[in-house]
This record gives sequence, C-alpha cells and structure tokens, in this order.
Amino acid sequence: MQNFPTKVYSAALLGLDAACVEVEVDISGGLPKTIIVGLPDTAVQEAKERVKSAIKNSNAIFPPTRIAVNLAPADIPKNGTHYDLPIALAVLLNSGQIFFEPKGKLFLGELALDGSVRAVAGVLPILLMAKKQGFKTVFIPHANSKEASLVSGIRIIAIKNLSQLIGYLQNLIKIAPVKEIDWSGVLKTLENGFDMKLVKGQEAAKRALEIAAAGGHNILLSGPPGTGKTLLAKSLPSILPQPTVDEVLEITKIYSVAGLLSLNKTLVTNRPFRHPHHTSSAVALVGGGSSPKPGEISLAHRGVLFLDEFPEFARSVLENLRQPLEDGVVTVARAQATITFPATFTLVAAQNPCPCGYFADPAHSCSCSPSQIMKYQKKISGPLLDRIDLCIEVGRVEYEKLTGEAETENSEDIQKRVQKTRDIQTQRFEGSGIKTNSEMSIGEIRKFCELGPEEREFMKTVVIKMYLSARSYHRILKIGRTIADLAQSPDIKVAHLAEAIQYRPKVE
Repeated sequence: MQNFPTKVYSAALLGLDAACVEVEVDISGGLPKTIIVGLPDTAVQEAKERVKSAIKNSNAIFPPTRIAVNLAPADIPKNGTHYDLPIALAVLLNSGQIFFEPKGKLFLGELALDGSVRAVAGVLPILLMAKKQGFKTVFIPHANSKEASLVSGIRIIAIKNLSQLIGYLQNLIKIAPVKEIDWSGVLKTLENGFDMKLVKGQEAAKRALEIAAAGGHNILLSGPPGTGKTLLAKSLPSILPQPTVDEVLEITKIYSVAGLLSLNKTLVTNRPFRHPHHTSSAVALVGGGSSPKPGEISLAHRGVLFLDEFPEFARSVLENLRQPLEDGVVTVARAQATITFPATFTLVAAQNPCPCGYFADPAHSCSCSPSQIMKYQKKISGPLLDRIDLCIEVGRVEYEKLTGEAETENSEDIQKRVQKTRDIQTQRFEGSGIKTNSEMSIGEIRKFCELGPEEREFMKTVVIKMYLSARSYHRILKIGRTIADLAQSPDIKVAHLAEAIQYRPKVE
C-alpha cells in the first residue's frame, strides 16, 4: 500500500460543457470508513457502496481501513454516477493492487455491484473536453461506445466490467479502440410519418410554414378546432433541411447531457420535434433544477418546439420564452454556477380564437361572452406575440377540397426549395456563426436587407400607418429576406415585403 495519495482523472459536467476533475485517494490507518469530499451530490456519495461491492466482486480487495476521496477542484459541483470507475481505480492504485500510469488517461463509468460498467450521461461533451485538453485515452462504458464514435482524434476504450479494465491496464488483455463513425449514409431527413400532401387545402398556412422552415422563423397558427393546426405543425419537420454534421453533434450533445440517449438511439440524426403539454412548468420548458438540465426549448435546438393550446400554458411560463426567442440561448443562474444552454429553435404555436374555439367561425356559434374572449386572447402578452414572426389564420376546409382527389405538393418537393434557400443563407453568413435569416442582428439586417428607393418608401408608409415597433420593422425585413431567398432574388422587392407584412401579428 502506498503511503501517499494517488490520483486518476475524470470530468464534471457544467451544462453542455465539461471540466477535468482529479480523483485523489489516500488510504491511511484507522477504522474502516470511506469519506468523499469535493462538493459531491447524493449519487456521488453513494458511490462508496457501489465501489466497495464492485471491487470485491472483481477479484480484488477493498481496503478495510480509512479511505479519503477528494474530487478536485473542490469548488465545482460533482453530480452523477460516472465517478464510480475512477474512484475504484484510484483505490486499487493506492492500495498497490494494480500499477499503471494515470497521466493522459480519463475514466468514466457507473459500477454495478457485480463490477459491470453501466452507461452514463454526458459522454460526448466530456470526450470533446478530453480531446481539447490533450488526453490520449478515455475509458468509457461499452454501452456508450456508439455515442463516443462521434469524436475523432482521440483513443477511446469501451469496457464492460471492472475486471476487464484491470486486465487491460495490467497489459494482460487487449481491447480494440472504438472506431470512428462513418458519416456516409448516417444523415437523413426526418421520417415522422407526416407529409404536407396529407394536408388538404390550407395553401396559405402551408406557404407560411415553408417560409418558417426556410428562414427559421417562429409561427402562430390560429383557428377553430379541427381545421388541421396540429397536422400542419407535425408536418413541418418533413420540410426542414437535412441537418449538417455540426448540427447533429450540437443536438446529440444536448441529449447526451440530458440523459436522453439510449442503446437504440445514441445519435440524433433528425431535427428534434418537441411537443410539451400545456401543464409543463417553467423549469420543464426552459431548463433548470438544483443540478441544471436542458429544458424543452434546448431539446428543440435546431428543430421545432410545438406548443399546442398556446393560451392554456401559464402566462408566467410563456413569459420565460421571451429571452430565448430573442437571443437563441437560455441562461440558468444558480448560487453555485451559471449555466447557458443553446435554444435556437423554430417555435410553432397553435391556438383557438376563444375558450370554446368557435369565435368568428361561420359553421358554429360561439358560446363565450365578450369578456371571456378578451381575457382568453390577452393570455398571450404583446411582447411575446411581437417575437413571433408569422401569424396565420387556419380556417375550415371546403368539402370539395377535403374529399377531392387532386394531388397536393408533397414534403419532398417543398423541402428541396427550403434546402436551396438554406444554402443561400449558409453562403451569406459563412464564418459568422449565424445559420438562418431569423438569427440576424441589427448589424446583419443593415448589411443583408438593404432596400431600394421604392422599397424604402413602401416601408415608410407601412411603419407610419401600422404604428410598427422597431422590432416589428426588423422582423418584417427578416421575413422579406427569406421570401426573396425562396424566390432566388438577390434583392428584397416590394412584393416580398408586402407578403411579409400580411403575416405580422396585430399587436401594435
């Protein structure tokens, strides 16, 4: 047994990022007791029992004496079960039962009582951190090997149990490194069973969804029950452009930290479609908790967040959307740390015009009083509504269109136009970190949405007559830019601006 502390390396998750953690173990004389310090949570504190049984069942000896475990730096909160494996190895190393050089090696894994290694959350961001900090080899659970294959340029060893790892470190057995993923054939468009050709009629709504998909704009669908608002929203992912490799890594990283990757789904190759219930809390929607985790808006990053029955969400919950819709990120502040999660998503909201749903519906009479209608419609605040780019009325479909055999445009054809438009934006914003027109700041708007004399005069008249706010004016320019891109026009014309104005919410 060594008479000085030993250390092995692991990592702590800080939102979507990771930090290196030194797992130090010192075994000294005294009554049997294991102490873990360094801001561990309950899951880390319970590691002592898992580690003890795992070592015993891996043909090794857990020292029957006093063991001190320090997770440094001590001011970073330590959460999760992935510290089990490095703690066990540090104990074995300090007690002289194994010998290896810890430098350049990083360990992750939860131990079962029989010594097997279970999957853990957050492997992808930890591997990216390890690569950046110069670690040569990372040891991970075998169940996380598919997720780990996304990272290139670092040696990754996937292990099934503690005995296997001990044998590998002692050069008694060999384990082939995890192979890097072959991206060819991996990326694909979203297959969710919905297609725009299934939506009968609603040409105006489908046009608005195409604009939303092309420029990443938020959209509000309003209309009576049964008009196809939900079907339209669920069909939107089918026309979104194919995600890039960088976007796939972004999305998968979020799902990894949230613990939503499984053995059957270790790579998120499709754009997310999140559909939270209207009873969701603010924490569920925007993220948070004592150990901050991504919420629905971050899980919808680079995809779609669908909020059905929009006014039924608590107003205090909806108001939390204002900052993410504007900035594309959500910041969760806690006493121990401040975490920032990405939240660049396309919001699709659907609502009825009143509590009974039939206000201004020619087919049904409304049973709501004027005060009920006003109260219902005011549940969505002006500032939040002003952040929604496109508002469209979804009316009833005529019987002839509903039952007609006429072919409607399918999602594949629309998606091709959307992809071309996104390609234009990719070239336009190359190197800026911006991917869509909806993400443009004031500086980009001035640069890429320059208007001609006729268009400036047109917008001057519109701003004066409609009393547009500065935000509304800039959002019209963004939408006009997207409509011009769909038309393959290098310049924004009056026709493009006129169409954009039709989609503006009446909040001024």
